[in-house]
Amino acid sequence: MGNYKMEKPNRSQGRILALDTSSAAQAVAVLDEANVLIESNNLAERNHSVNLLPEIERALHDSGTNKRDLAAIAVGVGPGSYTGVRIAVTTTKTLAWALKLPVVAVSSLEAQAASGLEIAALRGKTWIIPLVDARRGQAYTALFEAKAPGEKKSDSDRSEDGFSMQRLADDAILLTSEWTAKLAERFNALVPSERPDHILFTGETVKHAETVLAIAELAGVSAEQVKLQDCVTEARWIGRIGQRKLAAGDTTEAHSLLPNYTQVTEAEANLLRNSQ
Repeated sequence: MGNYKMEKPNRSQGRILALDTSSAAQAVAVLDEANVLIESNNLAERNHSVNLLPEIERALHDSGTNKRDLAAIAVGVGPGSYTGVRIAVTTTKTLAWALKLPVVAVSSLEAQAASGLEIAALRGKTWIIPLVDARRGQAYTALFEAKAPGEKKSDSDRSEDGFSMQRLADDAILLTSEWTAKLAERFNALVPSERPDHILFTGETVKHAETVLAIAELAGVSAEQVKLQDCVTEARWIGRIGQRKLAAGDTTEAHSLLPNYTQVTEAEANLLRNSQ
């Protein structure tokens, strides 16, 4: 089941399990404070329901973690694949209820944005636009702004491993052509000193490359300022964002955990229509 990224444990306190199955990648990690004890990010396609529990058991075993010693479970709640999101959420609800653990709901897009930014290693102010393909020219997406170390941070900034990331737009499902035009309009509305140095698209960028690259011409920036970083939502970022939210008391009970679809499913839409 893929290769783990191993790091030497520091302490056994405050360990959390991190999960995400919102896309084709199945992400599982165990973290202990600043340490990622064990992590796997495997392309499982449609086999999340078969592979997730064995992968969790393996991660706990190989990191020397007793499930009874976990402090919480952090889970990517989407948006993304309807079926995929439900698998991680349902698994989390079951484990958290059985172990009496708090749950931390993490935006899968926020974790994906952090994953791509870490890989791209850009300096200066950067807009990060995560993309998860939603078919028919649409993508699940959002907008974040990152600042390099040393830059002034506001109270709303979210510090993660040497850079800060602030949300500028909520998770949504949008036509990528319209979203690109809106991003360019937003860029042009800023005074030059407030504009980002880079515009980074992360995630499933190949499927939408031709459309989103149009932002360079629309925003009047050089092609070198627009970057595409194809990547998955890495489990370590579900865990790191989860740790921050856990420390802030931003948790939920297992029975209250819900996926974030950003729109109702076709079955739910039919049910609503029939009830009217």
